[in-house]
Amino acid sequence: MRRTPLRTVLGLAATVATLAAVAAPVHADPTPPNLAPLPGEVIDGVDRLVPPAAYPRPTTIPQRAQAPGYPRSTLQLREAVLPDPVGDPMFDRWPARLATRANGDVLAVRDITSTAGFLVTVPIAGAHLVKFRSTDVQGQPIFATATIIEPQAPWHGRGPRPILVNNVPINGLGTECTAGYTLAHGFSDKTNQTDLFPPTTQLALSRGYTVIVPDHEGPRQAYAEPTLAGHVVLDSIRAAAKYAPAKYAQSRVAVTGYSGGAIATNGTAKVLGQYAPDLTDRVVGAALGGVPADFRMLAGAMNANLATGVMLAATLGVARERPELLETMNNLGAQLATSDFRNACGSSYGLAGPFQLPAQLLSKDKDPFNSALAEKIYTATELADHRSATPLYIYHGTHEIWIPAQGARNLYAQQCRLGANATYREVPGEHLSAAVIAYPEATQWLADRLEGRPARSGCPRS
Repeated sequence: MRRTPLRTVLGLAATVATLAAVAAPVHADPTPPNLAPLPGEVIDGVDRLVPPAAYPRPTTIPQRAQAPGYPRSTLQLREAVLPDPVGDPMFDRWPARLATRANGDVLAVRDITSTAGFLVTVPIAGAHLVKFRSTDVQGQPIFATATIIEPQAPWHGRGPRPILVNNVPINGLGTECTAGYTLAHGFSDKTNQTDLFPPTTQLALSRGYTVIVPDHEGPRQAYAEPTLAGHVVLDSIRAAAKYAPAKYAQSRVAVTGYSGGAIATNGTAKVLGQYAPDLTDRVVGAALGGVPADFRMLAGAMNANLATGVMLAATLGVARERPELLETMNNLGAQLATSDFRNACGSSYGLAGPFQLPAQLLSKDKDPFNSALAEKIYTATELADHRSATPLYIYHGTHEIWIPAQGARNLYAQQCRLGANATYREVPGEHLSAAVIAYPEATQWLADRLEGRPARSGCPRS
């Protein structure tokens, strides 16, 4: 069964969006205009104008699409919106009897020193792609992957060689977008430039740290889902300890990430105490910058403008872990989610920006951003009641456009209220310049933690 190509879907979307713009009313509702409901007749008309999506509907649901409590039709759609296999069993193959394994159990290991060493550009002693057991947001067993890179540089500090977990911004819906795939297979047009710049991995290796680079979106490429990412990151630390206990089981660990990588780092810090209490004594700090912390705020900043492709990709990423979102899609939404868009990396889904497609046109719900389901997703992704079990260093650009600084300020205030050890730094600049301006201080903060110096909280004393 042939799926609809992405270019055809975008053409249909442009036609529908034009009709919607003509029909949109002027109103005085306090809701931001780009999050307001469209006229009911527009939403009702989408399914009359756009045909149903064509995709396979297997009688037996594949392992990767299974989830308890959902009807078969939802799981068939879930299978259809997941990324295509890439021909590498490390990333494609779901191992049997995952439920019998513990989180962090090593399932497979591959030596990728030759390709990873060339890409990392600093001398390394070895690099290994590790496949391990983890858990999704439904509580079901999954596999995940991470790359463990061992430096040639010696460690001169006290205690075992430290570990830095570098959550690079994957920002993609396809497996080929991941850092693990790139490090194993070599540079390609799917590679994110942020895999190697800022040079966090290189700097850490040159200081004698081991570096773990998790594929924190998990096997379904659940872009922007923080709980899933937190599970994968924490299980990558467990997997390293199980793979080589003498090297990695006692090391101090710090976690860092910017932008999409900050989503993973935020999730890691917040689920650490509940999901991995065995690691709380070892994880000594988490630095996160340009963090998309509040998805309600992000929707207001990104919907129906040049950033809409990013927002739609993130929505699909979250929906892969939370299939109830898939149930709200109309024909146009299903056409987009089952098209080539499901394999897109950041460099390609950004091309949807010029269409400035309102996400409301993809939903059967007439007011999707203000629905009960939307409130559920906002709450689930914010993890607002989860206190970080490790010191936090949060940094952000004052002049952010797509990821407002208020979200990072709110995250800092939230963690202070919960009693976390947190520090906040705001620097002049937008998303890209802020990453560079704030980088030296964030890097030094991480070095202090890995060298055993305690973090001093910046939270106001009550």
